[in-house]
Amino acid sequence: MNLFKFFVNSFMLLILFLVSSILINGCAIHPEAWQPPIKPAFEEELRLNEKLADISKIDLGEWNGPEEFAFDDFGNIYCGVHKGEKDFSQGAILKISLEGTVEEFLKTDSWITGMQFDSQGNLIALMNGIGLVRIDQNKNIEVLASKDPDGRPILMGSGLTIASDGKIYFANLSSQETTSANYINKLFLELKPTGGVYSFDPQTKVIKTISIGNYFANGLELSADESFLLLSETSKYRILKYWLKGEKAGTSEIFLDNLAGFPNNISRRDNGNFWVGFTTKRNDQLDNIHPKKGMKKLVYGLPSFVQPKAEKFGMILEISEEGKIVQTLFDTSGESVMEAGAVKEFNNNLYIGGDVVSYIAKYEIRD
Repeated sequence: MNLFKFFVNSFMLLILFLVSSILINGCAIHPEAWQPPIKPAFEEELRLNEKLADISKIDLGEWNGPEEFAFDDFGNIYCGVHKGEKDFSQGAILKISLEGTVEEFLKTDSWITGMQFDSQGNLIALMNGIGLVRIDQNKNIEVLASKDPDGRPILMGSGLTIASDGKIYFANLSSQETTSANYINKLFLELKPTGGVYSFDPQTKVIKTISIGNYFANGLELSADESFLLLSETSKYRILKYWLKGEKAGTSEIFLDNLAGFPNNISRRDNGNFWVGFTTKRNDQLDNIHPKKGMKKLVYGLPSFVQPKAEKFGMILEISEEGKIVQTLFDTSGESVMEAGAVKEFNNNLYIGGDVVSYIAKYEIRD
């Protein structure tokens, strides 16, 4: 009998501990309520296919998170990666040859989430926790900007693109914390505008604000004529347009709204259209709790192993400059492309990566 009481008391203490932990952890966030629009069905122009099932893989070994790609004049691929599926504290830039040989080009203190070569052959990049940096051909790192014009730190730089005049445009997802799996969950559940879009002129060293108060500011790309920027707001399922030239210069508008998934990186095709990569498709559970602040706190307070997980689902859209869907690429099982957060075209191939995958998927374009 004493043994039975011991087990009962132990079980009750365990339950009390779990409930207390959930309540304490749940109090760590202060979410906003939001009623998402009814998600679009996968039909008509969004009709499902399995085109992304036909890919080849470039294995990255122990590294994860090829979130962005840059290509040098010789066709080598460069990408930023982090150590371990959920460990963003250590990073590297990998260099991958035309033959698929992977080498560590440069060890970094943290994850590189955006990169592009400038006209001098320097690699312009966003380094988690550091800001906007320039890496020269001798692999020396120079910090170009660590704070925005209002003094907020650039802790989670995301999308990056360079204009023909050398001006650098980039997005900062948050000035509050650096990247971690827990903080990303917090951003999705709190749904607060912690991001912004900026420009940096390497000639004058001046950083300017294009937008502040963005929701999960992520992928960023210029139009072919550089008259506007596109920005994906991942947590709001939408893409915004910022006019840089013409009569609408200085204004913004919604380019695409109520998307069927979580839009991530954006890249431009030679024909002027855009590739939009998606982390995964929409989640009914998340949509259902967004209007309920208390439920968000409860979900955030749950142990990580019982929290809802992102579904493996490959999804890429080609979008015209007018915002029309031109073509779709899917892997509904996620077996070949489990995530398509990063997408960049080069030599008639589409290179696909994401936050946590340990390989680059290579898809041959057949249009």
